[in-house]
Amino acid sequence: MSNLGKIFKNGIIDENPTFVQVIGMCPTLAVTSSAVNGIGMGLSTAVVLACSNLAISLLRKIVPDKIRIPCFVVVIATFVTIVQMLLKAYVPALDKALGLYIPLIVVNCLILARAESFACKNKPFPSLVDGFAMGLGFTIALTILGAVREILGAGSVFGFAFLPATFNTLLFILPPGAFLTLGCLMAVFNKVTKKKA
Repeated sequence: MSNLGKIFKNGIIDENPTFVQVIGMCPTLAVTSSAVNGIGMGLSTAVVLACSNLAISLLRKIVPDKIRIPCFVVVIATFVTIVQMLLKAYVPALDKALGLYIPLIVVNCLILARAESFACKNKPFPSLVDGFAMGLGFTIALTILGAVREILGAGSVFGFAFLPATFNTLLFILPPGAFLTLGCLMAVFNKVTKKKA
């Protein structure tokens, strides 16, 4: 497997931010009451992650070590602001549903961790691939979590009904349901990936 393929696989499976590294839990648990919210938050984070990884990699030899983290935060905040403005302009319903969690992407430990551990040490294209792969892994995890919670809590996903109204349980739409569902999905993910190993 090529180096870029390995980087891509790491983001999706081996170092999945949600199921393996367990980072970025605040938006993971807070906004995944539906699959649409999971996709929206995941893709917003993925765009910021890919763009900031690329920019930080391009600036890695210019920025002094003493001010590295503040510079990373400024770069990340710039891309978060752009994403938030685009959401407000083109997808206002999603922007309203995600609310405060879009600006909080600036301090999402997933993005800061990738900037510190990968982008500031690698060339621009591998950094872009890493950001995209980590963002895609995050998006997949949030979408699955949102879909499971929506099916169990509302009986439908993406507007398609799966369960009768009598079977639905409100618990899965509420915050405790996020913890229960995430725990079960992490167990399944780890069982499947460990079996492959």
